[in-house]
Amino acid sequence: MNESQKTAAEAAAFRRLLKHLDENKDVQNIDLMILADFCRNCLSKWYMAGAQEQGVEINYDQAREAVYGMPYSEWKANHQQPATPEQSAAFEARQSL
Repeated sequence: MNESQKTAAEAAAFRRLLKHLDENKDVQNIDLMILADFCRNCLSKWYMAGAQEQGVEINYDQAREAVYGMPYSEWKANHQQPATPEQSAAFEARQSL
């Protein structure tokens, strides 16, 4: 696999990850953080950093819209649930590792 093919494959995998997350909006960011130590917001930050490495200036809101498929405020209002006490405790435990 040459470098161009590798980049295309990585981009395809990232698009598939975003599609998978979009199809599973019931999976909350806190659940992702507890299990995998990253969430949609982390992906947004990585996306923004990757764009900036390419000389493309985008802000965090633009990056989140690319990851969430809509403005973050809309996604949050429609899909984000308040963290349960159990989720909060698990998140805190994860952070102390």
